[in-house]
Amino acid sequence: MLEHLINQRVKKIEISGIRKFFNMVAHIDDLISFTIGQPDFPTPEHVKEAGIAAIEQNFTSYTHNAGTLELREAACNFVKVKYGLDYKPASEVIVTAGASEAIDIAFRTILKEGSEVLLPGPIYPGYEPIIKMMGATPVHVDIRTNQFRFTLEMIKPFITEKTRCIVLPYPSNPTGVSLSESELREIADYLKNKDIFILADEIYSELTYDQPHKSIAAFLKDQTIVINGLSKSHSMTGWRIGFLFAPEDITKHILKVHQYNISCATSIAQKAALAAVSTGIDDALVMKSEYLKRREYVFQRLSAMGLDVIKPDGAFYFFIKIPDTIPLSSFDFALKLVQETKVAVVPGSAFSEYGEGYFRLSFACSMETLELGLNRLEQFLRNWN
Repeated sequence: MLEHLINQRVKKIEISGIRKFFNMVAHIDDLISFTIGQPDFPTPEHVKEAGIAAIEQNFTSYTHNAGTLELREAACNFVKVKYGLDYKPASEVIVTAGASEAIDIAFRTILKEGSEVLLPGPIYPGYEPIIKMMGATPVHVDIRTNQFRFTLEMIKPFITEKTRCIVLPYPSNPTGVSLSESELREIADYLKNKDIFILADEIYSELTYDQPHKSIAAFLKDQTIVINGLSKSHSMTGWRIGFLFAPEDITKHILKVHQYNISCATSIAQKAALAAVSTGIDDALVMKSEYLKRREYVFQRLSAMGLDVIKPDGAFYFFIKIPDTIPLSSFDFALKLVQETKVAVVPGSAFSEYGEGYFRLSFACSMETLELGLNRLEQFLRNWN
């Protein structure tokens, strides 16, 4: 009865297209799902044991708002060792409830009514709703013609006096594409001393295949907010631990928003996270090795089907162009595929208007599942032809 009183900005946003389609098809028996970005590996045993020990030792109270100092020290060491980033544990990192909360509190701190945020399109749908709820404007830049690379030449024409933030989500969801060190340097050099933040979402940083991950914060720390976490690197999606790294003059304000949002990340999960980023600093390597094998297999299969696809540099997704011979929207294509073959993919339209005409396939599943699902996809395409 009181729906008319709901915040209009909230009423205008929608549930993620990824989840919407997943929820629509999840009930289908014998479904092969290439939809959700959920690693198919269990959380490492030593990480689970640390969580269990935290419960048994009654480590179940509030922690410092920014997270335990011990975890913040280990997190800063992690990004120092892995990516050469230098942050102060006491004042330049916040432990969050997943990378999603880190994105939320960052935007709520730096954006105001009328701000513009540049986003590559296609892009993960988790940014735009928060931007809009802040009264800011998401400005999508079509990167389809640039091999899905959000380079400086793509960015420059869209910068205005209202531009307050540029989102660099690399490796990318949904394309798996990363930016090279030289491409990042070009962006950093151009933006240096401009009143523009960079939100560097690096949640897939440990899952890169052809070159080590490089963060733009290595070249432009003063203007960069780095988002990271353990969901993908340590298969800890349900533990909800993320990290936000930024200079002290930024984090001290973001911390206020975080405090009133959740007080602190879960104490038990923080103990598990400590094990992940300290003794488990290289836990992702085993998973990455398997993902690499799967990437090569899937790329070979998709290419043999004649599909237009770019081999991903990182993450565990392929973003695939729907053949011109199939006159369907991405949603209708995905729906027909699941109805006829029981194979579920994500419609490209879930990743902004610039994802239309594509579909996303996650290879975070076993080789056996990939083989069976790709066989069905191949037969589906043959039937059309």
